[in-house]
Amino acid sequence: MADVAIGDAVPEFEALTQTGETVKLSDYLARGPVVLFVYPKAMTPGCTKENCHFRDLQAEFDAAGATRLGISADRPDQQARFADRYNLDFPLLSDADGSIARAFGAARKGPLFNRRVSFVIGADGRLLDIIKSELNMNVHADRALEVLKEKVGRREKAGRGRDVVRRDGDRRVRLEADEPKASRRN
Repeated sequence: MADVAIGDAVPEFEALTQTGETVKLSDYLARGPVVLFVYPKAMTPGCTKENCHFRDLQAEFDAAGATRLGISADRPDQQARFADRYNLDFPLLSDADGSIARAFGAARKGPLFNRRVSFVIGADGRLLDIIKSELNMNVHADRALEVLKEKVGRREKAGRGRDVVRRDGDRRVRLEADEPKASRRN
């Protein structure tokens, strides 16, 4: 299924948001990790449940420093109606020609809608995890958060004893390690 594998650099893409703005994946990755979740069709029961679950976990994704990006083949105007109707607080991207779904291995053959699959992408543009489930709508956001928490926990543990770089909004901040400095004897 996947044309990308865990550990691979993901393909760059441009897409229109529900507001008609053209965005690039790299613009979001510059801010931190991204969860790109591909869903079949806006306004359908399963896709509504999945998107609303991502919406309801906003605080957890914010705490992980991650951006949520929903994407389907729907046109921007349909994505806008979907976002407005369900108060979705993240960008919904239009992949009307299916090129992004094909690049990520989420397209189905024929006239069927895309597969329901999520990609957890590190700030370095490398794929951390692929989450596949057509029927469990909540597993996508829940598993993405688990992966992000595991990654953040490893990074903080690895940073002990040396300088650690953390993101503060759009700025990069270098923090000194928690170890005391050796005293100098005269």
